[in-house]
Amino acid sequence: MALTKWAPNPGTENCEPRTALKLHSPLPEKKTRLEIIPLIDVMFFLLASFMMVSLTMTKQQTIKVNLPVASAAQSDFKPDMINLAVNAQGDVFYNKASITLPSLETELAKRYGQDPATPVYISGDVNTRFADLVKALDLVKRVGFTKVAFNVKPTGGTPAPAQP
Repeated sequence: MALTKWAPNPGTENCEPRTALKLHSPLPEKKTRLEIIPLIDVMFFLLASFMMVSLTMTKQQTIKVNLPVASAAQSDFKPDMINLAVNAQGDVFYNKASITLPSLETELAKRYGQDPATPVYISGDVNTRFADLVKALDLVKRVGFTKVAFNVKPTGGTPAPAQP
């Protein structure tokens, strides 16, 4: 690009255009671009941050009320989990009552018919033999439950919060 300047040439009194020296930069000439991808990343980060903050701000407040009683009402209460316990002697407990393995299998089959996705939690005493826990686990798997876990006591200084 030639720079032109309107000024009188030396020795003349009229204004004629004269050309100036072309200076080239060693850097290539780039067009200015607006990068959108970093802006999108920042917007997603802000969105996620606001969502997380808004979740911590919700506060559930419940009021205890005495509900009216109806004689024709059906109970649609489904317990949301099954708790099994095995003590050190190998006795199995279902709903805090001692139960034999064959009768436990029939009870679990009934519950499996109601809701196959019900989680089953097996807890054992510190001195419980591993074989007794495996018998309970095998029975639960044989019935068809897939969500099975062992209850353990957390170690460390701070106990885990109780689940509602």
